[in-house]
Amino acid sequence: MARSTFSGPVKSDAAFIYPVVTTANLPAFASVPAGTVYVISDNGAGNNEYCLVINTGAAWVTAVGAALS
Repeated sequence: MARSTFSGPVKSDAAFIYPVVTTANLPAFASVPAGTVYVISDNGAGNNEYCLVINTGAAWVTAVGAALS
């Protein structure tokens, strides 16, 4: 998969593909580049709700900026 740096809105006509994992299987934030996005299938609480998480380079945060607990 190609990586790029950009600013502004993002649109895809062919969908976005993100890896889906449970919180327990999310890689350590230091092991992947900042800006990496994953979908977790247990919403950090084991309740089978999906959540986008983004690597800030210092932690995984939810798409609204809250720390993943």
